[in-house]
Amino acid sequence: MAVVQRIPLLIFEPMKKIDWYILKKFVGTFFYSLMILLVISVVIDITEKVDDFMRNNLTLKTIIFEYYIGFIPSIAALLFPLFIFISVIFFTSKMAYRSEIIAILASGVSFRRFLRPYWVGAIGFGLMLWAANTWVVPKANRLVNAFQDNYVHRHEDAMALYDKTVRIDSFNYVTFGSWDPNYKTGASFVMQEIHGQKVTFKLKADRVSWDSTEKKWKMYNLSMRHINDLNESWTYKQDSLMKLRITPVDLVKKRDEQVAMTTPELNEYIKKQQLRGAEGLNTYLVEKYRRTAAGFMVVVLTLIGGIMASRKVRGGSGLHLALGIVISASYIIFLQFATVFSTKSNLNPLLAVWIPNVVFGALAIYLYRRAPK
Repeated sequence: MAVVQRIPLLIFEPMKKIDWYILKKFVGTFFYSLMILLVISVVIDITEKVDDFMRNNLTLKTIIFEYYIGFIPSIAALLFPLFIFISVIFFTSKMAYRSEIIAILASGVSFRRFLRPYWVGAIGFGLMLWAANTWVVPKANRLVNAFQDNYVHRHEDAMALYDKTVRIDSFNYVTFGSWDPNYKTGASFVMQEIHGQKVTFKLKADRVSWDSTEKKWKMYNLSMRHINDLNESWTYKQDSLMKLRITPVDLVKKRDEQVAMTTPELNEYIKKQQLRGAEGLNTYLVEKYRRTAAGFMVVVLTLIGGIMASRKVRGGSGLHLALGIVISASYIIFLQFATVFSTKSNLNPLLAVWIPNVVFGALAIYLYRRAPK
């Protein structure tokens, strides 16, 4: 029974007046801090992109409804956990400085019971961030990416590709000697079917083009070789329509496309690429797991902030905020290192994303046990 009482699932019990008092401070401080952050972020972003806005003669309506309506949710979700942390430290240290926490604990409320509104707020905000990362933020990122492709990086993605090779399933590879994404035409096309180290089929075409009506590839001057050990057959056609498991979209890798996919779309994309036997999917897997880990991160950082700032110290809020910034920076650095090791090396993406949460979760448990009860 004592073990059960230690589990913070007492959040399902009816809320008391003191719980609502702390929870209102939590929510109010967070949204106030977030609004200030967003205003500062928008101002900084405008100063960086004002040349692009003026060069493209963009109207205020276009800037707001095609860019900033996506930029604001995107930057808010990115810094959401850290500003939860700073907000918790700020209002809790104020309560500690005014001796409110001492009065609460002196009235017979246990420290575990005191943390109840922090659990409620953290879980609520964590679920909010998870839902936003799953459906809302990817659509916002889609607007940002589209705007940047149209007005900021529009000359980069339209460049022709050379010697582009794509694996379309477990055995088939296609290579474009050249590919023009503007006209959706290519030259020196080769498709090979490889089992183990043996080539069993090879197709060559002088030129290919994408038929958007038929959703097929138009091939010109193509030759096909079927190889079965020592037996070989050869076929030539002047032109032909063929349906392949690849489209022009698969040939041009869009900038940060993983952040512009909702979680169902991301799951479908990863599944499709895994069936093809594609490599380099760690970037997409990291993004997938990060969305869930970010919600848990909110809970961990809330508890660390509440426990750390609840103790009255001589430095007051300033000392608590300084410690909060240090911990926040440590968390970001830790997560960045783990992500780089996953995308550039062979570290498991799930492990890379959850290592910081496990480490800082252990820190939260340590701080809780050391906190004066």
